[in-house]
Amino acid sequence: MTGFRTLSSGLRALQPAAFGADPSGERLARIRRSPHFKDGVFQNPGGNTNVRPSGGTMREMGKSYLDKEQRARRAPEGTLPVHATTLADLAAPAATGLRLTWMGHSSVLAEIDGHRVLFDPVWGERCSPFPFAGPKRLHPVPLPIAALGPVDVVVISHDHYDHLDMPTIKALADTDTLFAVPLGVGAHLEHWGVSPDRLRELDWHQETKVGGLTLTATPARHFCGRGLRNTQHTLWASWVVAGDEHRIYHSGDTGYFEGFKDIGAAHGPFDATMIQIGAYSEFWPDIHMTPEEGMRAHLDLQGGQPHGVLLPIHWGTFNLALHAWAEPGEWTADEGEAVGQTVATPTPGEPFEPGGDLTTARWWRPFGGTVARHWKTPEPVATEPKQAATPAELDLANER
Repeated sequence: MTGFRTLSSGLRALQPAAFGADPSGERLARIRRSPHFKDGVFQNPGGNTNVRPSGGTMREMGKSYLDKEQRARRAPEGTLPVHATTLADLAAPAATGLRLTWMGHSSVLAEIDGHRVLFDPVWGERCSPFPFAGPKRLHPVPLPIAALGPVDVVVISHDHYDHLDMPTIKALADTDTLFAVPLGVGAHLEHWGVSPDRLRELDWHQETKVGGLTLTATPARHFCGRGLRNTQHTLWASWVVAGDEHRIYHSGDTGYFEGFKDIGAAHGPFDATMIQIGAYSEFWPDIHMTPEEGMRAHLDLQGGQPHGVLLPIHWGTFNLALHAWAEPGEWTADEGEAVGQTVATPTPGEPFEPGGDLTTARWWRPFGGTVARHWKTPEPVATEPKQAATPAELDLANER
């Protein structure tokens, strides 16, 4: 039966190829040796994290999903636009040496110091193991994956369907690109045709070199899993990419945690951060960040002060939560204005250079994307303090 494989247990049950494969052999041995693997599963920073609502909460969440008024807020009025000249714009080299192109959701092409890095590429119509069900795109892909041109390395944050898309990986498997993935995720890629010699599979705090770039897998607060049998044997990560002149950070999916300060101290400051600020909910507060938390994470990564450019990701492409579809973008822009932090808000496919002209227009508003101003605005942070803040002062500011 095309597209299915027999379970390793020898049972007759079948599962879609998109479920991927469980780690085994030396890969599984590496997982078991990881200092972050305990009691048969990978552990989050600070211990266990609640990844699913309880039974009573599930009932409340179900009511919210079925509410007609709330459902209407979760979708735009019409198909969202994409940048019309992405292909032509990418043909010219980045004038400043760093250019980012948000392709939608968490997919970003980063051109950094002469190299091309593609984060969490998802070109599929749905983030699902099935082509006929699951969350569908709110906008088209800005350009075909084949038109993207050579990519030096594809970076994957974790194995959820909205970050690891089998058809996209299969298309990239036929190229010469390398893949940098968290520990265990390589099993999926090998199952889909990526040769082992093109995989760089890392635990937290490990790094690999690709050309003139150093890629480091850094901690995140999330979870993993694709199939019916979720073994929790693949790691999730955020990523630091450092070149000769520039350094950038991609959060993947994560809840807020104090470790952002440690990542910033070890690897920052960053010319640009790509921060998850969508698909949050009071029903799962530990695994996704709100716009307020995303801004706090960015400031933590930058040593406590506004610096560089924040590119909001994980919003505007798939309907994955109960909030209004444009709320993450609107509220993150509000947060930036409140603290004096530059927030880039390009339409999908619109390249920009953090060291050059930025797009900050709220392009979502004509598509039913006007939402109430954020209920809580953080206190402004001085962009040019008279003297450096002490660590105690920074901790106090971040707790507010």
